[in-house]
Amino acid sequence: MLDTLLSRIVAPTGAVGFALFAEMRGWGLFNFITWPAWLELLLALLVLDLAIYVQHRVFHYVPVLWRLHRLHHADLDVDVTTGARFHPIEILLSLGIKFFVIVPLGAPPLAVLLFEIGLNATSMFNHSNVLVPPAIERWLRWLVVTPDMHRVHHSILRRETDSNFGFNLPWWDRLFRTYRPQPETGHETMTLGVEQFRDPKELRLDRMLAQPFRQDENQKVG
Repeated sequence: MLDTLLSRIVAPTGAVGFALFAEMRGWGLFNFITWPAWLELLLALLVLDLAIYVQHRVFHYVPVLWRLHRLHHADLDVDVTTGARFHPIEILLSLGIKFFVIVPLGAPPLAVLLFEIGLNATSMFNHSNVLVPPAIERWLRWLVVTPDMHRVHHSILRRETDSNFGFNLPWWDRLFRTYRPQPETGHETMTLGVEQFRDPKELRLDRMLAQPFRQDENQKVG
């Protein structure tokens, strides 16, 4: 699918290209300071992850952006393929947002490359239906967003959809009070998806691509 090509190849390559572009021209904060390379790498990774968290929240709360992002939430069975189910316009907007983070920051190209590799890997992991043993999962979700943690985010209930925005690191949700440990009805009985797009025919490619432009009610329920 086009969105898979954009999210897995074009977007990561473009992000690294932004970093190389800034580095060659000496642009960005890190090109004007003399911090150790390891510190710049760590800070760049943290800033990029925070930017993705903020972007994700904005795409939920701004109606016109939600109309793009809800395609991702319309999946009725969250699994590893859901991690690549984004509208092409959203992917391009996300790439533009990365530009406005990477270039002023002067993020090292290595940091951007590692971030994109990590983002793709964790997106597949936290959207997967892998069953992590509860004892391990309780500890693991302090270090990375787990499938159970992120699955709450795909609930049909708005108060659950608007939680657990992180993709890589779970700390931002805890820090900004958007963390929800479990769905109200439990994972076994929670309903996934978006109320007005629960008909299986809505998962056809043509209808998904046209979804943001159709005159459907764009409010989430819950």
